[in-house]
Amino acid sequence: MQLPFPAAEQPDDITREAGRKMFAGETEFLKGVVAMNGLPEATRPEVCFAGRSNVGKSSLINALTGRKGLARASNTPGRTQEINYFTVGESHFLVDLPGYGFANAPLAVVEKWQRLLKSYLRGRATLRRAFVLVDARHGIKAVDEEIMALLSSAAVTFQCVLTKTDKLKKGDLDRVLAQVREKLSKHPAAYPELVLTSSEKGDGIETLRAIIAGID
Repeated sequence: MQLPFPAAEQPDDITREAGRKMFAGETEFLKGVVAMNGLPEATRPEVCFAGRSNVGKSSLINALTGRKGLARASNTPGRTQEINYFTVGESHFLVDLPGYGFANAPLAVVEKWQRLLKSYLRGRATLRRAFVLVDARHGIKAVDEEIMALLSSAAVTFQCVLTKTDKLKKGDLDRVLAQVREKLSKHPAAYPELVLTSSEKGDGIETLRAIIAGID
């Protein structure tokens, strides 16, 4: 019996090469955006990465692009306070969204980020897919469900990416996967495949590159 939300399979040679070529080209920081009127012109398809603070989002983006310092990893959760745009070759935008949940910032600042996040998700016509990052050690938390509900209400397809999967033994990972699948089943916008990753070990990076390369 096929499990709901199976783990994405390893890409074949053609899709792996497409992903490699996309991310082997120049990936450059374009701009940080603090208001909707600062968004770049919608000339390319884009994918965004969302996740609660300290989920490993910056590390994953750096692993994808092969650029250690491209996205700023920090020991201080909530450091990313803007929507950060990166160009991927000549074809796509990669978008790093502000971390949600706990943030080491005043409440008014956090509320401003949240308003910007909601406006972006509801109003960006060229957004093709959101990747919602979930720490494999903790599974889906209430704050993750909030962003998933927002994505579903905005009719934005999102795909769950589990981070830090190397930190768990198989039995523990299986229990987390069961919880994740149960939670995702409630969200009509959830893409029916999971991506299991470890930025430290490189697990799932080729798979995620190939998925992004196939989005247009």
